[in-house]
Amino acid sequence: MIPEVFRDARDDYVERVRAVSVSFLRNPWLFAVAALACTPWRSPPAASETPARAATSSAVASPIADASHVTADAGTRAPSAARLDSERAKPAAIAPDGMLFVPGGTFVMGSDAGGQDDEHPAHRVTLRAFFLDRTEVTNAAYAACVAARTCRTPEPASSRQNHFGPDSAFRGPEQPVSSISWDDARAYCVFVGKRLPTEAEFERAACGDDERRYPWGNEAPSPERAVFATSRTENVGTHPSGAGPYGHLDLAGNVWEWLEDFYDPDAYRRAGADRGVPGTCEQITRTQEALRRSGRQGFTGTNPIPTECEHVLRGGAFNYGGDGLRSSNRVHHPGRFRLIMSGVRCAKDAE
Repeated sequence: MIPEVFRDARDDYVERVRAVSVSFLRNPWLFAVAALACTPWRSPPAASETPARAATSSAVASPIADASHVTADAGTRAPSAARLDSERAKPAAIAPDGMLFVPGGTFVMGSDAGGQDDEHPAHRVTLRAFFLDRTEVTNAAYAACVAARTCRTPEPASSRQNHFGPDSAFRGPEQPVSSISWDDARAYCVFVGKRLPTEAEFERAACGDDERRYPWGNEAPSPERAVFATSRTENVGTHPSGAGPYGHLDLAGNVWEWLEDFYDPDAYRRAGADRGVPGTCEQITRTQEALRRSGRQGFTGTNPIPTECEHVLRGGAFNYGGDGLRSSNRVHHPGRFRLIMSGVRCAKDAE
């Protein structure tokens, strides 16, 4: 038997439901109002969600037989378009000393023609804002890490081994540090409270939003803009006319710069391409083996197809020709290499 207090509550509820039902029957327009009230409101798409030009899909069929291309990458999702629009609308964050702000956004990475096969296809990549060193790390700055016994000294034999004369010619305090490994570069960035930039971040800083071929634009390289086609590095920051879209200097020429990522010949066709995320070492190894089996030497540039998971370097160097300074150019070496033409600049999250 139902207690009287519960029976009264039940009768009151039934009476309320009956009253609402009668109201809906006598006033059909209430159904329309209720339907509108229950429909979630969606804002119109932000302007940036409509690309200015048709983008090449990151799901482009790969010329390399590797099933990993359809495997979803584990990792952080790309920031939303609304969030990136908000970042663009804000004034540039105050950058740490010696660094410049790079706004978050979506840009076109790679190219559809020219260069090496591993630079194709052009595709849209979305990144969050970050800070990047204005110049390459100098010998003087790196020396502080060596003095703290955190970093190794640059390899003194590399200069002569590569036929560029004595190492001392590369050790001026304001010249870029070189002859360091990927581990050395990473150790330095951690030492100063920063990190290595990713490959996508480097190209974002060099290309901006207008798909320029070089950091300064589309004009051919010249000695006023960059250090190239020579036998020595020069002091950093001494070619202001070669500044990138956000003010960074020496993004092309002087020394190649070690980046965080593994070199992935097929990075632009993987599931994480729209976030600048390469494959895993296991996926990369399978891709490299497939390239060798199919006789695709040259797909990864003039260096041989790697037999291990190497690291990316970007930016060109003092010994390279002008065309090698294009912002989409990808070079790779084993992380242990300490070459006279390899240096570093650091990045830092802006959030």
